[in-house]
Amino acid sequence: MHFLYPAFLFALISLAIPVLVHLFNFRRYQKVYFSNVQFLKEIQEQQSSRRNLKERLILAARLLALFFLVLAFARPYIAGQHNTNAGSQRIISVFLDNSYSMQTLNREGSLLDEAKRRAKEIVSVYSMNDRFQLLTQDFEGKHQRLLSRDEFNDAVDAVKISPQSRNLQQIINRQQNLLNMQPGTGRSIYIVSDFQKNIANSQPLKIDTGVRINLVQLAANTPANVAVDSVWLLSAIHRPGETEKLVVKLHNYAGENSTKIPLKLLINGEQKALGGFTINARSVQNDTLTFSGLKAGWQRGEITLQDNPVTFDNQFYFSFNVKRQMPVLLIDGGTPNPYLKAVFGADLFFAANRVPEGNVDYAALNTYPLIVISDVKAVSVGLSQQLKTYVSKGGTLAVFPAADADMGSYKIFLQQMGAAYPEKLSTENIKVSALNMQNPVFKNIFEDFPKNPDLPVVKKYYQLGSSSASNENLMQLQSNQPFWAEYNSGKGKVYLSAVPLNEEFSNLPRHALFVPIMFRIALLSGHDQPLFYTLGNDKTVETAPIQTSEKQLLKLIKGKQSIIPDIRQQEGSTLLYLSDQLQEMGLYDLKKQDSIVSVMAFNDNRSESDMSYYTQAQLDKIVPNKSNVIQAGKGSLKDIVSQTNFGVQLWKLCIILALIFLAAEILLVKYYKNGKQVLLQTEESTSINT
Repeated sequence: MHFLYPAFLFALISLAIPVLVHLFNFRRYQKVYFSNVQFLKEIQEQQSSRRNLKERLILAARLLALFFLVLAFARPYIAGQHNTNAGSQRIISVFLDNSYSMQTLNREGSLLDEAKRRAKEIVSVYSMNDRFQLLTQDFEGKHQRLLSRDEFNDAVDAVKISPQSRNLQQIINRQQNLLNMQPGTGRSIYIVSDFQKNIANSQPLKIDTGVRINLVQLAANTPANVAVDSVWLLSAIHRPGETEKLVVKLHNYAGENSTKIPLKLLINGEQKALGGFTINARSVQNDTLTFSGLKAGWQRGEITLQDNPVTFDNQFYFSFNVKRQMPVLLIDGGTPNPYLKAVFGADLFFAANRVPEGNVDYAALNTYPLIVISDVKAVSVGLSQQLKTYVSKGGTLAVFPAADADMGSYKIFLQQMGAAYPEKLSTENIKVSALNMQNPVFKNIFEDFPKNPDLPVVKKYYQLGSSSASNENLMQLQSNQPFWAEYNSGKGKVYLSAVPLNEEFSNLPRHALFVPIMFRIALLSGHDQPLFYTLGNDKTVETAPIQTSEKQLLKLIKGKQSIIPDIRQQEGSTLLYLSDQLQEMGLYDLKKQDSIVSVMAFNDNRSESDMSYYTQAQLDKIVPNKSNVIQAGKGSLKDIVSQTNFGVQLWKLCIILALIFLAAEILLVKYYKNGKQVLLQTEESTSINT
């Protein structure tokens, strides 16, 4: 048997008080004279034995009542199999789930309110000398210190709903970090949550030895819920006044069909589309919204759906930029290519900037969605490296080799991006035999594709070597050799032609297909920032290069909220480190001084939208044997937590026994009167004899 407060056992010294009272409680007797002493002697013997028995019983009752009362204050218990460090100070870490799912209502209010009450019940079991840590989804620095019980309760009252969503292993690791800084103490972890299935990946948890894990699962309802998971635009480049198509990914997380869900699209506060959708149970559906009439500048998009009772995921924000002109960089060997100049000069939307290979501004490469390199005999190592970085970050590069190309330099240049390279020159007359009509480049080019199309004729061409990247042939020769191929490299693409833009090699520069293909490549070469970011996941945001000084700070502004991110300049881009500064979803203006550099959209993590929960059997599989899963019912957690961590509690039994012995003392004092009655009867008989 152990004691939670062994210091109270010093109070057992008080047991000496009833003993001393009993020993020094002398009675003063009145003398009575009798003529016959024989009877008096017999009465004295009988009265003394009965009186001594009564007083000893009363003394025993008092001692036992006081003894068990002292034990009750010392809180005795029989240690369970999980009890360790009995009597030492304990450090208890309590994680209080305050994610969006904790807004769900039950009979006792919201789950967050119940979680707060359960957390207070847990700490009430422990002693005043124990110390507590409160942890929430926010992982705030102020929650990395130990608190007294009163401080803990005050901190619990201040907890609010958070957009963050951590997994179970992250939570336990955070709790263990603090506990490991307190060696030699009893260490326990409590996690109070509804335990959505997104909180763990069904893999067993890694827990330090000597740490006791208690999962307190709250009973939650499973409401119907439909959410917008993501959106994307079909066009990479957005032109003023053109028709845009937005694909919306809807997810029905409920186990029943959702019918006629109203969906509304707002652009810059103006309604652009409205619809109603029906989604099957536990399924994902993509729907396309069409809108037009956009002006140049940043577009602030918002999708709103009406879906109750879960409302935290009913809004989804996105942003994109409609440009007045699209910049294109043309790199050549010193002489402008007339065919490229004619292509991009035919449409005022394209702003072509031509530079020779030796005068390329490497720092500005990321400002161009499309770079076209042509008629360059040998690609320098510096230009090669910069173009590789440009493509890996999402840029689009079109390559037309020179008529007298240095194949060795092209091999080094293209091979590092995983693309094929000119291997040798073939002088056979041949014709393009097929177009890859499944490639996005040819989408919307032909209203009706002819059976016998007029395709480019080739006089000589470069045979392309092997590639390590995935590729598609836009055009293919009769010899099954690629004539114009597309390669994926990093986040970008490389379009490689087997011929220069030279009529001595082919009639491609003057062919009717050349202009629409180049336009499609340009319009598919989106190099803008993402439509949206996810709070908690995207803590680093990469933008186009932004030049700043000490007095020119970048700020993210939404209404009255202003955030100054950490800034790192790297080759070809600017990195914004947001950490956990952003806590509210919505549209933020990135400002440099008073000018808007870009508009960024941030949305909450949609993992909280799935209102499906682990069962106790499933939780038992992912926690080790030394852990405990507690189902929070309607009653108090005190008894469950107490028995789990301290074994069988005996203080209640001690109080009951103390009351029983106090009652026995009262009964002995009040009703044990047999000795007095015998005395009266003897006195009567004595007087008669006299």
